[in-house]
Amino acid sequence: MSHSSSAADTRIPKSDDQQPRKGHKAHFLNVAKAKRLEISARKIQKSWFTYMDKVIFQLLKHTVCAAEHYVTYEILKKVSPLEAELIKDPSMKCKVRFRFSGERFPPFIVFKIFLHTEGRGYKYFSGKNLLQPSNEAMVDACKIMGKKKFYQQIMEDEHIFQKFKVTDHVDIVTMQDYMQYSSLLDETPASSGGRNNHWRRLNLENIPRTMMIYDIVDYAESGVISNRLQKEMKYLLQRPRTEEMRQHQLKIVSQVRCPSFAIMQPLLQPYQQQSEMKPLGRRSKQARMKVEKMRKAYKMAKNMNASEVTELQKNAASAKKQETIIISTPSFDIVKVNESTSDSELEKEEEELFAWYQDLHIDYSPSC
Repeated sequence: MSHSSSAADTRIPKSDDQQPRKGHKAHFLNVAKAKRLEISARKIQKSWFTYMDKVIFQLLKHTVCAAEHYVTYEILKKVSPLEAELIKDPSMKCKVRFRFSGERFPPFIVFKIFLHTEGRGYKYFSGKNLLQPSNEAMVDACKIMGKKKFYQQIMEDEHIFQKFKVTDHVDIVTMQDYMQYSSLLDETPASSGGRNNHWRRLNLENIPRTMMIYDIVDYAESGVISNRLQKEMKYLLQRPRTEEMRQHQLKIVSQVRCPSFAIMQPLLQPYQQQSEMKPLGRRSKQARMKVEKMRKAYKMAKNMNASEVTELQKNAASAKKQETIIISTPSFDIVKVNESTSDSELEKEEEELFAWYQDLHIDYSPSC
């Protein structure tokens, strides 16, 4: 008996030790499963973000190409109308380039105007190049500007020279120096002797709203996609197989689209359209009956006015021509047509006026 009781006592604590082990094991399994799900969700999220970044970049690429080849003048006209006229001038031969810029994604679009000289070169006049220390014009400039402003300009030129080392045409030695000097002239404002022709950012306000370019830039900045962009999204994201397909994609992006007529409703609707409109559900039964009575009264008054007009027209026609039978026989009738009294009265007045004129002529005729 003692042996059996001791055996039973030894079995009980073994079962108590197994329960917490199973609970810990299930907890570890749940934690591992949650971690795997979180890792999978992050992978899916990263893949989705990568795909959306590729979509936005592809659309922005279409935007840059379309802006450079099709709608350069329209965009530049909204930025600067005076500079837009340079593109239409055949003697200038200007070209506008559009590029991406920015430190974060999505990038923003910048543009710059280039002048093609076809190897002939051009001369840029500025006060910095023309006014030399040996000229008397430098002394006159100092008097006009004032010593303080004149010294500030000299200190600014010295600071730029210490920073870039190539700030004048006399500093050019190699082709790299020439490119650096040309780029510095573009970045320098005109007040400091530069060309002020740097890369400028293309904002959303500078793009016409009627083009899909506006929808693409707005989608890249705000993340909100428009209806017309969503309709053409599938075709625009396809890889162009031919040059014709690529040109067609660019034309879709740069095409000027008018607003649909379904959205534009007239302010004053015709009467038939108003009568066909269903009454609102919040109107009471009494109000609907009142409106129906007013509509019926309006229709009755309209019909009565129409009938009165037709009767007046008939009476006027009958008054103009009246037929009277003079002789009646079984085979034929002799009819006299009386014209309207208004014509006869006019003829009578004309005869009286003519007679009065004859009498007046006789009375005032000179005596022989």
